[in-house]
Amino acid sequence: MLIPLVLSGGSGTRLWPVSRKNLPKQFLALAGNGTLFQQTIARTRQLPEVTAPIVVASEDHRFLAADQLLEAGIEGATIVLEPLARNTAPAIALGALQALQRDADALLLVLPADHLIGDTAAFTTAVQQAVPLAQQGWLVTFGIRPDRAETGFGYIRRAEAIGGHGYRVEQFVEKPDLATAETYLADGGYDWNSGMFLFKASRYLEELSTLAPAMLAAVRAAHAQASVDLDFVRIDREAFAQVPDGSIDYTVMEKTRRAAVIPVSCAWSDIGSWSALWLTGNKDADGNLREGDTLAVDSRNSLLRSHDRHLLAALGIDDLIVVTTPDATLVAHRDRAQDVKKVVDRLKAAGRTEHSLHRVVHRPWGSYDSLEAGDRFQVKRIAVKPGASLSLQKHHHRAEHWIVVSGTAEVTCDDKVFLLGENQSTYIPLGSVHRLRNPGKVALELIEVQSGSYLGEDDIVRLDDVYGRA
Repeated sequence: MLIPLVLSGGSGTRLWPVSRKNLPKQFLALAGNGTLFQQTIARTRQLPEVTAPIVVASEDHRFLAADQLLEAGIEGATIVLEPLARNTAPAIALGALQALQRDADALLLVLPADHLIGDTAAFTTAVQQAVPLAQQGWLVTFGIRPDRAETGFGYIRRAEAIGGHGYRVEQFVEKPDLATAETYLADGGYDWNSGMFLFKASRYLEELSTLAPAMLAAVRAAHAQASVDLDFVRIDREAFAQVPDGSIDYTVMEKTRRAAVIPVSCAWSDIGSWSALWLTGNKDADGNLREGDTLAVDSRNSLLRSHDRHLLAALGIDDLIVVTTPDATLVAHRDRAQDVKKVVDRLKAAGRTEHSLHRVVHRPWGSYDSLEAGDRFQVKRIAVKPGASLSLQKHHHRAEHWIVVSGTAEVTCDDKVFLLGENQSTYIPLGSVHRLRNPGKVALELIEVQSGSYLGEDDIVRLDDVYGRA
């Protein structure tokens, strides 16, 4: 049984302002069809004898993962929720323990959720070539054949050939400087470290028991206390807090004697920066990668990305990144793309919210878009999915006016329950117990006008909630 294990815990800070803590890059459509997360899942469906995936995701992203699996038509997936970030080695251990509940001989195909692969056929061939090695007990990684001297990736040094298509790993090498990267490229015996792996779930746990026994014991304890909630496997927070932090590279792959590598050329990118996205995209005649409503005049080799209903015009620029969203704009030189995280760190230090939240915020029931805000008022456009319901709640500091734009709203306000159609409205007084539900088969959209002394999202007292947030 081949089980994809999709690691979806990243925060994607280097693609700010499009990627943010509450909507990281794996859940965004940055290139190709669908989001990076959906593309990763779809890629595995081409493999023979593949089963439903196991996804290890942050608790904050649980409904994003579930919704995108549903959109992709994937059934039977298991979503394991990490209450805390503990890096890749513990996350893969959680996936391995979950896989062994399905099959004692399960093969795990470990894939980051936020990578781009342009040649799915080459990737599929490489996985099939790796299967015999994994069945023999090797921990197989996939090395990307380098096509340039790249300083942003780690490298793998190949040793002697094994199994027809693979090689024993001689050494894992940290990200080099440019001169060293050029020697690696000229040497021909080095591949980029892709962070993708194939091995038996049981073999990975065996290696972890030898190389990091305290980590494995703590992961086992946390997994043993897991609970099932809706479609999710919730890992106990207090127990998981005892798990040591560690990457699979440092904890296992650099120390095991059974590391193998399958080299592959599959148009791979980790989309680790705006420059990486520029490299992979389809550019115009002047070398510009343009997304959205953009205009480029006498401009070259730049990345221009705009959002809906907003024209981005560039005049006389070279080698720049210009990215706009409804609430933030990034302008940077392409050579400084790896430093975007410094901007995010400054936003965090200043106590601002733009590092974590977009103007459009996704919720399990739908989304809201903050259109306007001022002293004692705020205006939002709210979209509720068919059949979905917000929590039964009240507010201590604000009242609300709801105007239905499209669809049908079922409104609960204290002891009254009633329906509103298009162009109808209602008033929710301060302190009233209320709920909004979409009883229809099409999306419900409404405008909400809030007024009061405090309008923060933490002024919500949830009394009942189908999503377990009460």
